[in-house]
Amino acid sequence: MTTALQTPLRLTLQPGDVLPDSLSWRIQDGYIRTSAWDVEGESIVLGIWGPGDWVTAAYSAIKPIEIQCISTVVVEQFQPSHQDISGLLQRQIQNLEEIFLMNRIKLAEERLLTLLAWISRRFGQVNTLGYRLSLKDMNLTHKALGDISGLTRVTVTKTLNRFKASGVLQQVSKDDLLVPLAAVQA
Repeated sequence: MTTALQTPLRLTLQPGDVLPDSLSWRIQDGYIRTSAWDVEGESIVLGIWGPGDWVTAAYSAIKPIEIQCISTVVVEQFQPSHQDISGLLQRQIQNLEEIFLMNRIKLAEERLLTLLAWISRRFGQVNTLGYRLSLKDMNLTHKALGDISGLTRVTVTKTLNRFKASGVLQQVSKDDLLVPLAAVQA
Protein backbone atom coordinates (compact mmCIF):
# COMPACT_ATOMS: atom_id res chain seq x y z
CA MET A 1 0.00 0.00 0.00
CA THR A 2 1.39 3.38 -0.92
CA THR A 3 0.64 6.59 0.88
CA ALA A 4 -0.10 9.67 -1.16
CA LEU A 5 1.91 12.73 -0.27
CA GLN A 6 -0.42 15.57 0.52
CA THR A 7 0.46 18.90 -0.98
CA PRO A 8 0.20 21.61 1.67
CA LEU A 9 -2.55 24.13 1.11
CA ARG A 10 -1.11 27.37 -0.32
CA LEU A 11 -3.18 30.55 -0.28
CA THR A 12 -2.79 34.08 -1.59
CA LEU A 13 -4.89 36.45 0.48
CA GLN A 14 -5.71 40.14 0.44
CA PRO A 15 -5.53 42.73 3.24
CA GLY A 16 -8.35 42.14 5.70
CA ASP A 17 -8.71 38.45 4.87
CA VAL A 18 -8.76 36.13 7.88
CA LEU A 19 -7.00 32.77 8.00
CA PRO A 20 -8.64 29.72 9.55
CA ASP A 21 -7.35 29.66 13.13
CA SER A 22 -7.47 25.87 13.39
CA LEU A 23 -4.45 25.42 11.11
CA SER A 24 -0.80 26.48 11.22
CA TRP A 25 0.45 28.78 8.47
CA ARG A 26 3.99 29.65 7.32
CA ILE A 27 4.18 33.13 5.84
CA GLN A 28 5.91 33.11 2.46
CA ASP A 29 5.24 36.76 1.67
CA GLY A 30 3.37 39.61 3.33
CA TYR A 31 2.39 40.55 6.87
CA ILE A 32 -0.17 39.24 9.34
CA ARG A 33 -1.39 40.40 12.70
CA THR A 34 -2.90 38.26 15.41
CA SER A 35 -5.60 39.89 17.51
CA ALA A 36 -8.12 39.28 20.26
CA TRP A 37 -10.81 41.55 21.73
CA ASP A 38 -11.39 43.15 25.10
CA VAL A 39 -14.76 43.16 26.88
CA GLU A 40 -15.82 46.35 25.04
CA GLY A 41 -15.09 44.73 21.68
CA GLU A 42 -11.89 46.71 21.03
CA SER A 43 -9.18 44.89 19.09
CA ILE A 44 -6.01 43.98 20.97
CA VAL A 45 -3.03 43.27 18.71
CA LEU A 46 -1.04 40.30 20.01
CA GLY A 47 1.66 40.21 17.35
CA ILE A 48 2.81 41.13 13.88
CA TRP A 49 4.33 38.43 11.71
CA GLY A 50 6.18 38.49 8.41
CA PRO A 51 7.97 36.33 5.85
CA GLY A 52 9.51 33.20 7.39
CA ASP A 53 7.31 33.36 10.51
CA TRP A 54 4.47 30.98 11.12
CA VAL A 55 1.21 31.61 12.89
CA THR A 56 -1.56 29.62 14.54
CA ALA A 57 -4.12 30.13 17.25
CA ALA A 58 -3.72 26.56 18.46
CA TYR A 59 -1.47 27.38 21.43
CA SER A 60 -3.23 30.48 22.70
CA ALA A 61 -5.15 30.60 25.96
CA ILE A 62 -7.20 33.51 24.59
CA LYS A 63 -10.14 32.54 22.42
CA PRO A 64 -11.00 33.60 19.82
CA ILE A 65 -7.83 34.72 18.10
CA GLU A 66 -8.06 36.32 14.68
CA ILE A 67 -5.23 35.82 12.19
CA GLN A 68 -5.71 38.71 9.77
CA CYS A 69 -3.71 39.73 6.73
CA ILE A 70 -2.51 43.33 6.90
CA SER A 71 -1.03 43.20 3.41
CA THR A 72 -1.29 40.85 0.45
CA VAL A 73 -0.09 37.55 1.89
CA VAL A 74 1.07 34.19 0.57
CA VAL A 75 0.87 31.43 3.19
CA GLU A 76 1.34 27.71 3.18
CA GLN A 77 -0.23 25.24 5.57
CA PHE A 78 2.44 24.02 7.96
CA GLN A 79 2.78 21.01 10.24
CA PRO A 80 5.04 22.18 13.10
CA SER A 81 7.56 20.01 14.93
CA HIS A 82 8.05 20.23 18.70
CA GLN A 83 11.05 22.49 18.09
CA ASP A 84 8.94 24.75 15.83
CA ILE A 85 6.28 25.01 18.54
CA SER A 86 8.85 25.91 21.18
CA GLY A 87 10.27 28.64 18.94
CA LEU A 88 6.81 30.01 18.17
CA LEU A 89 5.87 30.21 21.83
CA GLN A 90 9.10 32.07 22.63
CA ARG A 91 8.44 34.57 19.81
CA GLN A 92 4.81 34.99 20.91
CA ILE A 93 5.87 35.74 24.47
CA GLN A 94 8.50 38.21 23.24
CA ASN A 95 5.98 39.94 20.92
CA LEU A 96 3.40 40.21 23.69
CA GLU A 97 5.92 41.60 26.17
CA GLU A 98 7.18 44.20 23.69
CA ILE A 99 3.67 45.29 22.66
CA PHE A 100 2.57 45.40 26.30
CA LEU A 101 5.54 47.58 27.28
CA MET A 102 4.95 49.90 24.30
CA ASN A 103 1.31 50.36 25.21
CA ARG A 104 2.26 51.35 28.76
CA ILE A 105 4.23 54.37 27.51
CA LYS A 106 2.20 57.45 28.48
CA LEU A 107 3.44 60.00 25.91
CA ALA A 108 1.90 59.41 22.48
CA GLU A 109 5.06 60.58 20.67
CA GLU A 110 7.30 58.20 22.59
CA ARG A 111 4.84 55.31 22.19
CA LEU A 112 4.55 55.76 18.42
CA LEU A 113 8.32 56.14 17.96
CA THR A 114 8.87 52.99 20.05
CA LEU A 115 6.37 51.12 17.86
CA LEU A 116 8.04 52.29 14.64
CA ALA A 117 11.46 51.32 16.02
CA TRP A 118 10.14 47.86 16.98
CA ILE A 119 8.58 47.29 13.54
CA SER A 120 11.77 48.58 11.88
CA ARG A 121 14.01 46.20 13.80
CA ARG A 122 11.78 43.25 12.85
CA PHE A 123 10.90 44.06 9.25
CA GLY A 124 12.88 47.09 8.04
CA GLN A 125 15.92 47.21 5.78
CA VAL A 126 18.99 48.19 7.76
CA ASN A 127 21.59 50.63 6.44
CA THR A 128 24.29 52.80 7.99
CA LEU A 129 21.80 55.54 8.96
CA GLY A 130 19.02 53.41 10.39
CA TYR A 131 16.15 51.29 9.13
CA ARG A 132 14.12 51.91 6.00
CA LEU A 133 10.51 51.04 6.70
CA SER A 134 7.86 50.79 4.01
CA LEU A 135 4.51 51.42 5.64
CA LYS A 136 2.88 50.90 2.23
CA ASP A 137 4.42 47.44 1.66
CA MET A 138 3.24 46.38 5.10
CA ASN A 139 -0.09 48.18 4.56
CA LEU A 140 0.36 49.90 7.89
CA THR A 141 -2.06 52.78 7.62
CA HIS A 142 -2.24 55.43 10.30
CA LYS A 143 -5.35 53.65 11.59
CA ALA A 144 -3.48 50.32 11.74
CA LEU A 145 -0.59 51.96 13.63
CA GLY A 146 -3.17 53.46 16.00
CA ASP A 147 -4.79 50.05 16.55
CA ILE A 148 -1.44 48.50 17.44
CA SER A 149 -0.32 51.34 19.69
CA GLY A 150 -3.63 52.20 21.33
CA LEU A 151 -3.59 55.69 19.80
CA THR A 152 -6.16 57.33 17.55
CA ARG A 153 -5.59 57.65 13.82
CA VAL A 154 -5.58 61.44 14.19
CA THR A 155 -2.88 61.30 16.88
CA VAL A 156 -0.75 58.99 14.70
CA THR A 157 -1.09 61.30 11.68
CA LYS A 158 -0.25 64.46 13.65
CA THR A 159 2.67 62.79 15.41
CA LEU A 160 4.15 61.36 12.19
CA ASN A 161 3.93 64.82 10.60
CA ARG A 162 5.72 66.35 13.61
CA PHE A 163 8.40 63.64 13.46
CA LYS A 164 9.02 64.34 9.76
CA ALA A 165 9.05 68.14 10.24
CA SER A 166 11.50 67.94 13.15
CA GLY A 167 13.76 65.35 11.48
CA VAL A 168 13.08 62.57 14.01
CA LEU A 169 11.97 60.51 11.00
CA GLN A 170 13.03 61.08 7.41
CA GLN A 171 10.78 60.58 4.41
CA VAL A 172 13.08 58.75 1.95
CA SER A 173 10.42 58.13 -0.68
CA LYS A 174 6.70 58.67 -1.05
CA ASP A 175 5.96 55.56 0.99
CA ASP A 176 9.15 54.87 2.96
CA LEU A 177 10.50 56.27 6.21
CA LEU A 178 14.00 56.16 7.61
CA VAL A 179 13.94 55.39 11.31
CA PRO A 180 17.36 56.58 12.54
CA LEU A 181 19.60 54.21 14.48
CA ALA A 182 19.36 56.45 17.53
CA ALA A 183 15.58 55.93 17.66
CA VAL A 184 15.88 52.17 17.11
CA GLN A 185 18.55 51.70 19.77
CA ALA A 186 16.84 53.85 22.38
